[in-house]
Order: sequence, then C-alpha cells, then structure tokens
Amino acid sequence: MSLDFDPNSLAIPQGHHIGGRFVAMGSEEIAVLRPSDHQLLGVITDGGEAAVDAAVDAARAALAASGWNRIAPLQRARVLHAFANAVEADATYLAQLEAASSSRLIKLTTVVDVIRTAGVIRYYAEFCDKIEGTITATENGVMSLIRQEPYGIVGAIAPWNFPMITAAWKFAPALAAGNAVVMKTSELTPHTLLALAEIATRAGLPAGLFNVVNGYGTTTGAAIVRHPAIGKISFTGSTATGAAIMTLAAQSGIKPVTLELGGKSPALVFDDHGDLAATAAKVTTGFTGNAGQVCTAGSRLIVQRRTADALLEAIEKNCLALRPGATWEEATTFAPIISEKQVMRIESLVEKTLDEGASLRIGGQRMEGRNAGAYFAPTILEGVSEQNTGFREEFFGPVLIVDRFDDPEEGIAKAAHPTYGLAANVYGRDLKQVLAAVEGIEAGMIWVNQPGRAPEFAFPAGGFKGSGFGKDMGRAGIEAFLRQKAAWINYAA
Repeated sequence: MSLDFDPNSLAIPQGHHIGGRFVAMGSEEIAVLRPSDHQLLGVITDGGEAAVDAAVDAARAALAASGWNRIAPLQRARVLHAFANAVEADATYLAQLEAASSSRLIKLTTVVDVIRTAGVIRYYAEFCDKIEGTITATENGVMSLIRQEPYGIVGAIAPWNFPMITAAWKFAPALAAGNAVVMKTSELTPHTLLALAEIATRAGLPAGLFNVVNGYGTTTGAAIVRHPAIGKISFTGSTATGAAIMTLAAQSGIKPVTLELGGKSPALVFDDHGDLAATAAKVTTGFTGNAGQVCTAGSRLIVQRRTADALLEAIEKNCLALRPGATWEEATTFAPIISEKQVMRIESLVEKTLDEGASLRIGGQRMEGRNAGAYFAPTILEGVSEQNTGFREEFFGPVLIVDRFDDPEEGIAKAAHPTYGLAANVYGRDLKQVLAAVEGIEAGMIWVNQPGRAPEFAFPAGGFKGSGFGKDMGRAGIEAFLRQKAAWINYAA
C-alpha cells in the first residue's frame, strides 16, 4: 500500500496549546509553508510574553491541582504510557503532518519519527519509579539525605529539522521527572508539537502540564528563557542561538541550561573500511539524509589516500541517483530544504567557500524538483583549508568537504575541529585503530561503521565545546530535569 497522501486533506492545529486547549493569542501572524512546494500549510501567531505568561500560569495551576510532582511514580508512568499509546493510535496522522510540515520524508516519518516519539515517551515512563535518592554515611544520630527533585516548571525549545522526535527528547523526561512544561518549537514547523500536546490531554495528562506556545525565537523563545517561574531551559539549535540563550539565562536568575548545538562532524574513513559500495552508501546518507539538515551530519569526509578516489567516485554516483520530490510522495529519496532563506544561506556559504580557494566536484547549486520547493543539489567540495569558511561554518545542507590523509594518526588529528565537538563517524575494521580514533576524537557522540542516526533511547545525545553541553536521552536526559537537594538531619537531638 502506497504511503502517498494529499497534504491538503490534513487537519491543521490552530492556536497555542495552553491549559489543555487551543487558544488564540498574539496579533502578528506567521505563515507556515510546506517546504516541498512552498504552499501555505497554516497560520500561527507570535505569542510573545503574553502567551508564555498564560502557559506558566496554566502550568503552575496544573501542578497545584494534580500534584503531578507528588503523586506516586507509577501513576505518572500510567499516564505517560497512555500518552504513548495515543501517539501510536494517531500514527498515520502524525506521520503525514510531520512530512507535510518539515523536510522529513513520509517513508521515514512513518517508520521512524512517530514510532520513536512514542518509544521515548514509554522509555521515560519507565523511569518514573527509578528516580532515587541516597543516604550518605555520617556520625551516629545524624542522617545525610540527598534527594532528586523536579524543578517545577521547565522551558524547552526544539528545532525544525526533527520537530517531533527532538521535542519528545525534552518533554518526555521533563514530565516523567514531575515537572510541568512550557515548550516552543520553530515557527517553521509548529504543528506536530501542537498535535502532540492535544493528544497528551486526550490521553489523560492533566491539562496545563504540557503547554505549547508559538512564535519567533527572539520574542516567544526569549520570553520562555526570561520568565522567572521557569527554572530550567533545554534548547536544541544553532550555536549562535545557544550562546544567546545562555547569556539570557544568566541574566534571568542564573538558571541552568542544556544546550545541544551545531556540529561539523567528521566521517573518518580508514583504508580497511570494508565493502566500498556499503561505505559509500553510508557516507552519502551521512551528509544527504534529510538534505543535510542534521546537526550530526558527517559533513567532513577525511579519507585515507589509498581509498579516496574510488570512494569519492562511488559517493558521487550515489548523489546523482537521488530523486528530489515532495515529502508526501513515497518515491522521493531527497528532501527539500526547509525554507527559501535556508537555501540562500547554503548558496552563500558554498559561493564563499569556492571564492576562498576550494574546488567544486559536484553540485553547488539549486536542483530542479517536480515541485516549487527549495532543493539544493548534493555538493562535494575539495581543497578546503582550515581557514576557509567552508571548514569553519556549518552549512546545514547537503554539502561535503573532503580531505585526505596518509597514516592513521594524521587522520585522527584532522578529524578534530577547533569549534565543534558534537559527533563523528569512523569507518574501519582494525579494532585498535578504531578505538584510537574513538579515544582521540573530541566529540560527544561517535558512530563506528555507520552514519549518525537517531540515538537509541539509552544513548546520551550531546556534544562538547561549541556544540553545547548536557545531554538529551538516556538516564542523563531525565537527570537534566532534576535538581539535587541535600539535607543534614540530626535525629538524635
């Protein structure tokens, strides 16, 4: 059965989702366009401080009325399992809405995005009764008690490249920990998060615990970070925006932040990588998947010289075989760029990289799709020095820069980046050599013999240096929404 669908037939959520219902708030309208054809998907409003204030009021009231942070952990778990069940029950609608509103292909939203969104909610539901305190050894008659407590109300801001999955990485552990959530995703892709909030309410999550506000980062996003009642911020997005959020959080009560930011991740290929076609397919997917709009994209190919020419030829053939098209067509294998603005940014960076001395192997320009959306051709650039813009800046598009090395130590050294440390891919069969690369590359996530992928639920996702700090997913993901309280109890007094 074909997965193709008509995007015009979808029900589009309207308004902010505050206090368990959709509400209209804000006067500045934002047109949300489908990336595949630039047709109107829906209209939202920039909620700003008023919407955030209303969401915080709803969250505060919900915590007081439901006792969400005080009820038995298994009660929270039951509600979250019901939420996950409801997501699966609405899987077709959510998969289609995510595909229509983002660069995610329908064949992926169907088998990856919705399933993993429900999965991460279930994963953290199982953590509800595993939040443990400790008692440390002290003198007789005294007990030192260390508790893990929720913040109360937390703020989360998710990106536009994987709107549903990355949002779940934040709201699921936050709710499991006993918090209420005020959340915003990008103004480019707001609708699946709004749908999830409505599904959560229908599934029995107390109204007001999960609030979604729409708007620009500089207005609504900033209002979330600034609000004095919001005790913790979790953000995924660009390094520049992350730095601004960190500054604003410091100016707004020194509140803690978790930041998962940009990357310039290497794909380090040793000459014993194995099957040429398989490695070429993985490297191709690593920088063209989701049209390169992936923070962990393997956008720097660092390949051992003996295998470089053959590997590049195979990668080039793979790129030329990709089929651009609408995200709602199952036959599409290459996604559109999220917006015209982003295409122009990629074009500008490629042009600047070439002006600064790089050479173009393939691509470098827009490509023709069957729709009016913005498609940028898979691009391979060589001769990119460390001083070049193409080395220093994240394209966030289907662009690969290539470097060669002779001995393994040189390759591992070249995999380093002065700014970013988010992720890396390593291809090789010599275990000692691969482990040397894993130890030597300064990155928070490393995949061996496969491209970067959506992490397993227990896999902590996050980077080093300019790629941020703190983790989504795994035990660290729920610990990010808990704070430690120590009590010294003299019970013999």
